[in-house]
Order: sequence, then C-alpha cells, then structure tokens
Amino acid sequence: MNTALLKKYAALVIRVGVNLQQDQPLVIHAPIACADFVHALASEAYDVGAYDVAVNWNDEAFAHIRFQKAQAERFRAFPAWRKLFYDDHTARGAAFISIAASDPDLYSDIDPKRLTEASQAAGKALMDYRARLMSNKNTWCVVSVPTTAWARKVFPHCSEEEAVEKLWTKILHAVRVSPEGDAVAAWKIHIERLQQITAFLNAHAFTELHYRNALGTDLRIELPKGHIWMGGAEKSAAGTVFAANLPTEEVYTLPKRDGVNGTVVASKPLHYNGNLISGFTLEFRAGRVVDYKAEQGEAYLKELLHTDEGASFLGEVALVPHDSPISQSGILFYNTLFDENASCHLAFGKAYPTCIENGEDMTEDELRHHGVNHSIVHEDFMIGTADLMVVGRTPSGEAVTIMENGNFTF
Repeated sequence: MNTALLKKYAALVIRVGVNLQQDQPLVIHAPIACADFVHALASEAYDVGAYDVAVNWNDEAFAHIRFQKAQAERFRAFPAWRKLFYDDHTARGAAFISIAASDPDLYSDIDPKRLTEASQAAGKALMDYRARLMSNKNTWCVVSVPTTAWARKVFPHCSEEEAVEKLWTKILHAVRVSPEGDAVAAWKIHIERLQQITAFLNAHAFTELHYRNALGTDLRIELPKGHIWMGGAEKSAAGTVFAANLPTEEVYTLPKRDGVNGTVVASKPLHYNGNLISGFTLEFRAGRVVDYKAEQGEAYLKELLHTDEGASFLGEVALVPHDSPISQSGILFYNTLFDENASCHLAFGKAYPTCIENGEDMTEDELRHHGVNHSIVHEDFMIGTADLMVVGRTPSGEAVTIMENGNFTF
C-alpha cells in the first residue's frame, strides 16, 4: 500500500473519525495483520497531541485454536483484567478505534454454543463500556483495512497480492481517500448531505414505516414518540463532532420495541461470530422474532436470537440508498461495516439511546418505558433491494413515500 495514501487514510480516521482532541487518550482494537495501519494511526494521533495510545491486539489464528481446544467453561467468564482495561480508558475519556477486518470463515468449524457463551460473557462484563459508546459519552469509530484471508474471500479468483490490492482500492474509494483529493473536505460535504436527509425525516416525525419489495418483505415498524434520526456525524457528551463509521451512507433511528410486525427477507448474508448466515427470513409479531429460517447458518441465527431476551427484538432502523457508492460497486464484502452501507438494514438487539430525546441520560428502565430495546448484542442485517419501497406515516395519518426503487424520493 502506498505510504502517502495510508497516512491520508489514518489522518481521516484521527481527525474526522474520532476527531481526537489534545491530551485525549486513544485505544485501538486491531488484528495483528493490520499492524502497518495501526502504526500510521498512532503516529497521526501523537501528531495531533494524543495523551497516549494503547493497542488491544487480536490474533485470529490464536483465537481459533482457543475456541477449538480450550475447555468449554473457559468461555463462560470474561477476565477481570480485560474489563478493567476498558473501564479505565472509558473513565479517562479515551477515544476508541476498532478495525473490523476479520476472516469471514474463521469459525465455520467451531461449535456455535462456544461462540455464543463467549459473546454473552463479554457482553455482560463490558455492558458499561458499550453503553458509554452507544450513548456517545466517548468518541469512537469503526474502520477497516484488508487482510489476506478477508481479501481472498471477497476476490476468490485472484492471487493473494491481487486480492489485497483490489480490496484496498475498494476501501479507499468507499472512504473517499484518493491521491489527489482532500478526504476531509469530501467528508464534510458527504456529512452535510446525510444531515439534510435526517432533517427531512425528523421534521415529519413519522409514527410508522412500511417496507415492501418483491423479495417478500412486508414489514411495518412503529417509531416511538421523540425518536431522532441520525447520520453522517455525531456529537459526544463533551461536544466533539465525530464520525462513528468510515465509511457511512446511512441514516438511522430506533424502532418501538414492541411495534414491529410482518415479514422481512435478508438481501445479503450476515457475517456473525466468524460465520455466514444467508438466505434468511424473519417473522415479527409485537416486536419479537416469532419464526425464522435460513438457507445457510440457521444454527448461528438461532444462537444470535437467543443470546438474551432483547436479541430477538430490533434496536435499529437504517435507510441507505440503493445507488450508494458501495452498493454500486456490486461487491459483497462479507463485512458488516461495508455491506450495511450498501443496503437498508435493521439490527437485532440494543438500540442507540441517542436516537430518542434525552435518551443518553436515561436509565435502562426509563429507556424501556419509552419503547427502547436493550440487549448485550447489536447485530446489523441487510434488507435493501433495488425495488424496495418505504412509506412513512405522519402523526396526522398522511402517507409519505420515503424510498422508491431503493432510493430516497427527496
């Protein structure tokens, strides 16, 4: 990878992604295969005045060995020292960068129960940390760079070197980084467009969204009173403006917990816990998934939906135009960060408290009272298609077509 482009990408993540402030700590979660990019991020972070940079490395090969061979009870507990690492950094106001670049087939031979128990243990132990990030108490950003295993999955007919280079090209295009362009300026324009869309949606204060397409989706989603559409950029509790995902093409809000009814058909595979779930259909009644089926990975879908009581309810509603750059690339990335920005999507599990008025300051009981779902998981799955229609219902009962043929009508 061109060193100048790597530095430009790192600068975008530090200055726009987490918008790192003078004397602010930074934590980077990263696979060891992404070390070059981590070094570029750290260098840029110190250049803007970071208090310090801590790296939480992930070794996928070791993780696979452990899931395969360690005793089952080891996955039912989360180490206290690891919890302390997260709690200490969040308390000190750290910014968090996560590099999402895993092998899509990593855990295909692992007992899904082990993966679920590990996820549950981590979710319970890190509940405060995740709540702070989802309430924007700390700035955070999810980004990605290629790894060999991931690139070969996306481009299976290429050599390792060619696959990695192709994936780099697609990622840099998606995040608007180019040799001659000003990525920071490009993002300011893009964020402004997304915020124009959220302004339209918030002005209408829709009470319901109705999704329909030829794939079989016919779903009605109630939106709670006081819900807020967000997109492009967010603001932390300290007032720092940041972009939580690079790339991002979505605007999103939260559904009313018990107000989802009908059928939805996934339009792309879901990559979950190192496995693929594809060709799945969900039936909702009073908010809960009451029936489901999948062509591939149904056992993993079952484990996901049974993670906890809130996992079978929705926590996010996101709109993405079918003509978004990532969608138009025609590539299935096998990576939620990218695939969710190619398609309208929903999310199982926890809702973002920032998507309801004053939600970031509410307790879990108060959020539940306002119709906001809670869970230790938050997993996006894609439902957008070229023929998707989304109609909103206003408080006065007026029907407004928000999306037609997969794209916004305004």
